[in-house]
Amino acid sequence: MSNTIFPSMSALFQNQPYNLAIMARPTNRRGTDFGQRLADARKSAGFTQHQLAAKLGVSQQMVDYYERRARNPSADFVRRAAVLLNVSADVLLGAPTARAKRGPLSEWEKRVNSIKELPRDKQREIQNVVDALLATAA
Repeated sequence: MSNTIFPSMSALFQNQPYNLAIMARPTNRRGTDFGQRLADARKSAGFTQHQLAAKLGVSQQMVDYYERRARNPSADFVRRAAVLLNVSADVLLGAPTARAKRGPLSEWEKRVNSIKELPRDKQREIQNVVDALLATAA
C-alpha cells in the first residue's frame, strides 16, 4: 500500500496544529449527583475546570472525573473544593439541610401578610400609622 492512499497521522496534521479539543467528542452523559453539585458550585464561583484544577493542585482531567464519573470523592478533595468554592462540604455531598418545623402563623404574621397584599399606597398609610404609634410608645 502506498502512503498516498493511507497517509500517516503525522502527514494528516503536517500543516495544521494538533488540537485535542476539536478531536474529542463532547460527552452527552449526565454527571453524578456529586459531580452536578460540584460543577454548579464551580460555575457559581466563576471558575473553569482548568482554573479550579490549578487552585486545587490537581489536573483538569481529575476535576472532569469528579464532575462526570466519581461516585465517592475523597474527603480531602471535598474539603479543599468546598473551602475554595465557598460552600459547605454538606452542600457538595448533598446532605439534607435541617429545617425548623414551624407552627401555624401568629395573628401578627397573618396581619403583616394581609398588608403585603394591599396596594403600595395603602401599605404606606399603614406604615405611617404604625410609625406614629411606635414613636408615641417610645
